[in-house]
Parts: sequence; structure tokens; C-alpha cells
Amino acid sequence: MARRPTPPGTPETTGVGHVLDLVRAAVPPLHPAGLPFIAAPLAVAVVGGRNKWVRRAGIGAALACATFFRHPRRVPPNRPGVVVAPADGEIALVDFAVPPSELGLGTEPRPRVSIFLSVLDVHVQRVPVSGVVSEIAYKKGEFFSADLPEASEANERNSMVIDTEGGSQVIVVQIAGLLARRIVCDAQVGDKLTIGDTYGLIRFGSRVDTYFPVGTELLVTPGQRTIGAETVLAVLR
Repeated sequence: MARRPTPPGTPETTGVGHVLDLVRAAVPPLHPAGLPFIAAPLAVAVVGGRNKWVRRAGIGAALACATFFRHPRRVPPNRPGVVVAPADGEIALVDFAVPPSELGLGTEPRPRVSIFLSVLDVHVQRVPVSGVVSEIAYKKGEFFSADLPEASEANERNSMVIDTEGGSQVIVVQIAGLLARRIVCDAQVGDKLTIGDTYGLIRFGSRVDTYFPVGTELLVTPGQRTIGAETVLAVLR
């Protein structure tokens, strides 16, 4: 929920409180899954504090992990029927493809948008559309570079089907990349999800595919940058 403006002259808009608010707004919070990866190099920096190179390496690694696991606040559009990007990144493909076979949804190609996440992008995944999770399927696979077209089929992945109140079906697939070795999905079958909420995470470098109902007009093109939970990929009929 958006925060209401605070009237000028109140404690929240003056002095230290105001500065802290500005810092909170500028520095995104961390996803809990990243805390162990930040704590470990910090511990190394403390233990090896007498060695400046060890200390610098530990602090540098901790900062890099904090950047990777950042979890910025996002505000999705309130337009009815929109499907937002499930991740930050660059659109690698806008095409038609058959949904993952493990879902058992047939062989008819559906509109698809593939988003490639580099190690510099935010790596949490957002719910692309409000609805109920009807199926989740995990499949082991390879770890090819996530920007390759064959990554959608060959790489390790986790697929989730969301049924909307309007009767549409949207599929979002987390795909591991060259460096990724862990896919996290916090959603479960039967969960009622809200557009824009965080539901998962992939470490480190990855790809997220979104499949739409046949006949959906996609509003994005390859090479476009996306902002998870905010960039509109399509509007459902």
C-alpha cells in the first residue's frame, strides 16, 4: 500500500527522522534468503580483520550479495486484467511455445514472453496476475546460459499455473541459468496470490517465462527492459 504524504513540520519530515525515511526509500530491503550469503563473508572480514586484503574481500563479497538479494518495493498498476512482468530484466523472446510438458496442458503453442535476468538484476520473482495457484511442477535439468532459446526446455525449472477470477490461465516458469543452482518458490497449490507480490527467488542469473491464453495480445518487444510487478506484458481478454 502506498504511504500517505506527511504534512510539513511534523517530526517525520524534519531532522533525523526525515533523513532515515530518505535512506529507507533509497536503499531497498533484502530478501531473507540472502542473509546467510551476506553474513558469511562479513564473518570472514571480522575473523581476518588484521589482514586488510581479507577484510576488504569479505566486505566486498557481502556488499555484492546484498546487491544481488535486494528486494525493492514495487507498486503494480490497478488496471483490470493486466499481466505484469514477473521479474526485472531484459525481454529475450516474444513468441509462441508449448507450456512445459510436466504440466500436462497439451501441445498447442501459447503466447510467451521470456525475461533474462543478469547477475546485476533484482532476482526475486513477482506474481504476474492475481489468482489461485492450481498447479506447481518442478523439473530437473541442465544449467545452460539463461539467455539461450534452448534454456526454456533444457534447464532446471519450476512452473506455476495461476487461474484468474475471470477464467484465464497464466503460467509462470522460473528457469535456472549458467550460475544458478537454486530455485525458490514459496507459493503452494491452493494459494490465492495477489498481483505484484513476491513469490520466489533464483540464485544467481536466471530466466523467467510467462505463458498467456491463446489470443492474448502481447504489449512488449525483445530487448525491452522490464520492472518486476510494474511493467505490463499484456492485458487479458
